[in-house]
Amino acid sequence: MGWEALSEWGADATRVEPLTGGVANDVWSVRVGGRLAVGRLGSRSDADLAWETELLSHLDRAGLTVPAPIPAMDGRLFADGLMVMTYLEGGPPETPSDWRRVAGTVRKLHRLTRGWPQRPGWRSSTDLLHADTGTRIDLRAMPPEGVARCRAAWARLAGRPACVVHGDLNPGNVRVTANRVALIDWDESRVDVPDLDLVLPGNAAGLDGAAYDIAAQASAAWEAAVCWKDDYAVKRLAEVRAV
Repeated sequence: MGWEALSEWGADATRVEPLTGGVANDVWSVRVGGRLAVGRLGSRSDADLAWETELLSHLDRAGLTVPAPIPAMDGRLFADGLMVMTYLEGGPPETPSDWRRVAGTVRKLHRLTRGWPQRPGWRSSTDLLHADTGTRIDLRAMPPEGVARCRAAWARLAGRPACVVHGDLNPGNVRVTANRVALIDWDESRVDVPDLDLVLPGNAAGLDGAAYDIAAQASAAWEAAVCWKDDYAVKRLAEVRAV
């Protein structure tokens, strides 16, 4: 149906301008009921969108600043691949203090989502110790030696409690103001080991040397696998130490 689905949010709902970011989706600022919001149109399944909207609603109710889903006129939180969410002001984190605040917010996310069900069709890093595929990952497309290195990095996480991880905490997906830290763009979120979210600039999460190394190696392995085989994935795989 495309952007025609925006009419489900009211006859006066309109697109304003395209927003940067989001590889898999078409993202625009929109005006709904007289207020500025964000519309995201993509090809994710209804099950996937139900998982994401339930997560964001839960986090919003718990006091985390996230793009909260705005219901359509009939109460649905998505329609024909379209989600409409609150617009969040702010800029990217710039200082060590900003990143420490981000780390605190991310740890709150982890505490709030212990025991959360896995995103439909996704695999965690430790699932991939035994599975070859999951969502956008296909280990069969990677060189066997590279797969062995990735699995060795993920094996160091085995047995740790899981929760929802944001999965893509680059500066463009964080909005900081004087009063709060917002996490946006939850496309890569899933249930996994929280350490993967804690490889932050300047080690803002305060991991000790061994913990940081485990997290950094596992994170590099994940990004190599999920992006394979673009130049970034090749670069990230080169950072994963040989077995």
